[in-house]
Amino acid sequence: MNAYDVAKPLLFRLPPETAHNLIHGTMRTAQGTPIEDAVERRYAVEDERLSVETLGLEFPTPVGVAAGFDKNAEVPSMLSALGFGHVEVGGVTAEKQPGNPRPRMFRLPEDRALINRMGFNNHGADEIGARLERLDLPDVPIGINIGKSKSTPLEDAADDYAYTYERVAEHGDYFVVNVSSPNTPGLRELQNREHLESILGRLADQGASPLLVKLSPDLPDAAIEDALAVVDELDLDGVIAVNTTTERPDDLRSSHSAENGGLSGAPIEERATNTVGFVAERTDVPVIGVGGVASAEGAYEKIRAGASVVQLYTGLVYEGPGLARDINEGLLELLDRDGFESVEDAVGADL
Repeated sequence: MNAYDVAKPLLFRLPPETAHNLIHGTMRTAQGTPIEDAVERRYAVEDERLSVETLGLEFPTPVGVAAGFDKNAEVPSMLSALGFGHVEVGGVTAEKQPGNPRPRMFRLPEDRALINRMGFNNHGADEIGARLERLDLPDVPIGINIGKSKSTPLEDAADDYAYTYERVAEHGDYFVVNVSSPNTPGLRELQNREHLESILGRLADQGASPLLVKLSPDLPDAAIEDALAVVDELDLDGVIAVNTTTERPDDLRSSHSAENGGLSGAPIEERATNTVGFVAERTDVPVIGVGGVASAEGAYEKIRAGASVVQLYTGLVYEGPGLARDINEGLLELLDRDGFESVEDAVGADL
């Protein structure tokens, strides 16, 4: 039994967002202190076999933190100390916004899942850009996830994304256009080809690079292929597959399963992995795999399906702060088992 096994029942007595804020506050307090150094000694796994070079960047391990955990770019260094090989902050919007009314996050413990309808709550591009300027950022890639402000009409979305990019451009190692969150009204309409071309083309013209787009798991195959055609036409750098889903599998058991919002965690793992493979087979750009990752085996499946690196969030809630370490150590065992010399050698092995 580890410390999280003791803390988890206590945390689960709190509302999910309250527990998240408590953990986040503890991490902010520890960041930049000797505690952070001690955390890194305990959780970081250093092995060149885990290193992945993609998007023109060096990822020391293939396991990263998905957008949503550190919305306001407050604890990237502590997350790196936990063994994560990259940190994606945000979603950041041009305007500071409170998000949707609470409660807006729900645990589904029987399903090892979360439902959230946060609504891009964040401090806004001006404040987050200034914070990134002040922070001593870790030596791992920092991604910045950019979303549309709720009050911005869809026809003005390109200007909105461009404003946010300008405020954070100097501080990110890669940039993600989020048009797939289910919690901002109308946002997913931006996944159609015309809107994608407008937004991504505008950011590409501004020099955003590496530039990726994050796709929904709810897109039909033809719509994914349309999005990938835009990726190829605009010479974008990568794809993130996938965001949360609004669909509800029939076998969900938890009492909150009917709540509105995006479902993440174990119930979408297989679907997310299949989407990674579908995307990887149809494009030559790197794919970041997200959705249900909570073990070395799950991360490995996405890597073999074509993901260069993977991300997680919900798994942290259920497995605790040692998850990145456990996955990285487990990946080394899986690589040895299958005769791969590195993670890079395993990428797309099942295609």
